[in-house]
Amino acid sequence: MVYTGVPKKRLLMVMPYSQFVRKAAEAGFEVWAIWDPSLRDRAYLDEVAEHARELLLTDFSDEQGLRDLIAGTARAHAIETVLHLGSEESMGPAVAAAEALGLSPNAAGAVHRLNDKAAMRALLAESGLSVVRAEPAATAEEVAAVAGRLPLPVVVKPSHASGSRGVALIRDGADLQEWSARVESSGLAGPFLVEEYLEGPEFSVETLSAGGTHHVIGITAKQTTGAPGFVETSHIHPAQLDPSDASAIRAVVTGLLDLAGYTFGPAHTEVILTAGGPRIVESQTRLGGDRIPLLIETATDFDIEAEIFRTLAGAPVRPPRPKHTAAIGFFFLTPGRLESVTGLGAIRALPYVHQLHFPFAPGDELPRTTDSFTRHGYVVVDAQSPAEATERIARARALLRADVRESVTAAPIGALL
Repeated sequence: MVYTGVPKKRLLMVMPYSQFVRKAAEAGFEVWAIWDPSLRDRAYLDEVAEHARELLLTDFSDEQGLRDLIAGTARAHAIETVLHLGSEESMGPAVAAAEALGLSPNAAGAVHRLNDKAAMRALLAESGLSVVRAEPAATAEEVAAVAGRLPLPVVVKPSHASGSRGVALIRDGADLQEWSARVESSGLAGPFLVEEYLEGPEFSVETLSAGGTHHVIGITAKQTTGAPGFVETSHIHPAQLDPSDASAIRAVVTGLLDLAGYTFGPAHTEVILTAGGPRIVESQTRLGGDRIPLLIETATDFDIEAEIFRTLAGAPVRPPRPKHTAAIGFFFLTPGRLESVTGLGAIRALPYVHQLHFPFAPGDELPRTTDSFTRHGYVVVDAQSPAEATERIARARALLRADVRESVTAAPIGALL
């Protein structure tokens, strides 16, 4: 069962970030929250609890335990809606439990068809929309056989992971060997998806759906390191696009959401604009990462996080018009022991800097950047144009001075930039 169209005020959220609980409460909801205490420290969980009626803790890896806690909490407190807006790893069982109770705004199958990369690719292939040649591989060992059947180069990615983990461009046997060693060391066991390499600029599309209608909130341009890991280096919002290209991107994304049967909430869909038109890379039923919601708010004054709960309470969705340009640029430093760092105060003092994040102090070990989780912080700026935003990111990066004692095993990261 899936309810439709009626405002609900007693809300149970699984893995809600602290600002979600606050903004849901501001929209008039009474919130119960479920978190895995191994994923956040006590101070963060206290922030979640501050605006919740109750914070409940459980092990997300225990799927049956999570389902039982959702069901028990929903019955004990007459919960009217269950939402999961966090990471995909625990989203499936949470949405299935909510659907069984008749408390989910989406069918579990719709969420699965979007979050699972292989399922999404199969759905698109069956419909003839944004078709990309691809084959699944159950294990890392099977990837070699699948790659041998497709014209090289190919991209290989885990079906369920996020943050660029385990993503690689395979051009030859050496690339395959490097990728195999990388996924083995990171513990990514599969399944995997092997698909044709798409060439062209990359974009992220943020949508907010209500009653089965999909509203495109904005399109963000993305820059990555390229092969082998395709780690994001910056994002600029809104993307500068020819109107016909923007229209085509919007159509393919909303078409995917229709095919999946997605009816309520945010979705983050990544697209490459190839010579043959836009092709979907992947989609997730959550907000975009890399502070994309902050970029949207900086450029448009539209708080997409708060809008989720206003929409759930029955307010209409009114997509914003950009007033400025906003950008985020990530820091990529030499891996090793951080001896000293300067320039953080100078960056914060720049009038166009909205946020600076550098989570390291002298004595900390800077990891080698291999995915989104091992970058070295970021800066968010506003500007009047994408060119000016790029210049401002470059200036902020130049002000950051880090003295690093390189690790003996540290690989050069120049190729990342």
